[in-house]
Amino acid sequence: MGWMAKRRLRTGPTAALPAKPDPAELLRIVQLADPGAKKDGDDIVATDVRVCAPVEADSDLAGGELEKVWAVRVAAEGPLPLDFFDRYLAEGIAFRLKGLAVCRGEVSDPSDEENTGPAVILPTRPTAEDLAPLLEPQEDDEFTFTAGDIKAVLVLQKGQPPAVQELLPFATELTAIELRGDEQVKLGALALELSEALNGLVVDRWRFRVDAAEDLLPPA
Repeated sequence: MGWMAKRRLRTGPTAALPAKPDPAELLRIVQLADPGAKKDGDDIVATDVRVCAPVEADSDLAGGELEKVWAVRVAAEGPLPLDFFDRYLAEGIAFRLKGLAVCRGEVSDPSDEENTGPAVILPTRPTAEDLAPLLEPQEDDEFTFTAGDIKAVLVLQKGQPPAVQELLPFATELTAIELRGDEQVKLGALALELSEALNGLVVDRWRFRVDAAEDLLPPA
């Protein structure tokens, strides 16, 4: 590999994977985060970033956690990507391919984090009446709702995650309903119901599109 190549790996968020990903599968995964992503030689180009072709790397890249490491680096093209898109992309790829994420030298396991859940991105802010069939309002807080043991919070979005661009070309002010709870599949089912009722789109915590509740679980 040579010193230069190893060093170059550390300049962008990286998905450290236990096996070499299939190019078509890697493209499919990146397109969940950015439907406009396309191949460019062996790399994939998405909004403001380049997903570099997988290269074999030393196991110390992932802190010795994986026997073999295939590194998929996400490099910013031009100015810094919006809203941590490069980091989210590396973490979301690692999550779906049973890998680890390496960001600024720190290794994390994306499947570990607790108390995170999906969000439903909507083109306009919903009213309490819009949400009433599925969510209960909280008396003291107009932005917080519940459904049993699930908590839902309305959050105004800054910027547009690439995953939602094609659905919401006319949206001026995106709002997310962020869901929190212990059971990801239950959260996913509610998120999909909300998106159906309110013409939204469900994304996971890395802003990858979610089409089935099971998409929120780490692969078996």
